[in-house]
Amino acid sequence: MAARRGCGRVSRCMRMDSPTTGRCLCGAVKFRISGAFESFFLCHCSRCRRDSGSAHSANLFSSAAQITWLSGENNIKCFRLSGTRHVKCFCTECGSALPFSQASDGVTVVPAGSLDGEIGIRPSAHICFSSRADWDDDLASLERIEGLPG
Repeated sequence: MAARRGCGRVSRCMRMDSPTTGRCLCGAVKFRISGAFESFFLCHCSRCRRDSGSAHSANLFSSAAQITWLSGENNIKCFRLSGTRHVKCFCTECGSALPFSQASDGVTVVPAGSLDGEIGIRPSAHICFSSRADWDDDLASLERIEGLPG
């Protein structure tokens, strides 16, 4: 997901104490992120719902963070939706979302779920909320099951 003008920005800077690592699901791609994030958005636009297969995407945004690929850089593929700023990078082995730098916007986008361990940052906002799925309402009231059902 690319940062979108009109969906809002948060001006406060969210620091990560030290560089953090991340990886894809199969472990073929590993990376390190260094730097501060300006925002953490949960985007409900139809593009982010479609490419995540879920209610929203969860991405950290930074104008200063740097990505260092530790392994598997040759397993990365990026898809850019023609006529938009929407980008998704992923592992060609397992399909996991991966970070990317978008030079045209001067922003680094990091899928929150790709990071190892706790990041100590909470989402800044739900964005493009009026575009959310019709079933994405009052999800906090659903039953919570530890592990798989059944």
